[in-house]
Amino acid sequence: MNREIILQKTSEHVKSLLAGEGSGHDWWHVYRVWQNARRIAQGENADSFVIELAALLHDIADWKFSGDDEAGPREARKWLESLGADETVIRHVCDIIRDVSFKGAGVKIPMKTKEGMIVQDADRLDAIGAIGIARTFAYGGSKGREMYNPAVKPEHHDSFESYKKNSGPTINHFYEKLLLLKSLMNTETARQLAGERHQFMEEFLTRFYSEWNGKG
Repeated sequence: MNREIILQKTSEHVKSLLAGEGSGHDWWHVYRVWQNARRIAQGENADSFVIELAALLHDIADWKFSGDDEAGPREARKWLESLGADETVIRHVCDIIRDVSFKGAGVKIPMKTKEGMIVQDADRLDAIGAIGIARTFAYGGSKGREMYNPAVKPEHHDSFESYKKNSGPTINHFYEKLLLLKSLMNTETARQLAGERHQFMEEFLTRFYSEWNGKG
């Protein structure tokens, strides 16, 4: 099966799995990450086929919902094997999926390849800015979390286990993850794109606190 058909079938497969999902990890999130990855990859010396497959499959069985850190790589492998993809490609895609997620402010798991760096940047761009704000509140609502509680302070998570168990208010997530992402981008293109989105989040928080305190 040629690469174009594999990508087409993979996009159709992921869309069928995630269409209508309500936590912000839906098909349209995957689509945006896919397009972001293609944009960042322009001019980079990287394997576009691996990048596109990993972008499409990165949330196929997200640990936040499956509870299993290996569910994503396992499901991606099963799917790609069913299409007859090359084993080298499958291993690379699964490695990217395994490491792509943010795992806590104090947890550093650097991407091993340029392809992984590009997909990670694309995913992180969709976690910030206006879209990132919308997705953060959608996810918090899906988990039954408070929107904001001044008595509950943000945490610095030094382990993936601590980060996974976190159930703090949604506003805390800005300090525990979203505001940290700009400085964690791997590529110059992503760093440039992240700047304006980061500023928008800071402006949103200023306005949020102003209105919360009855001043806006």
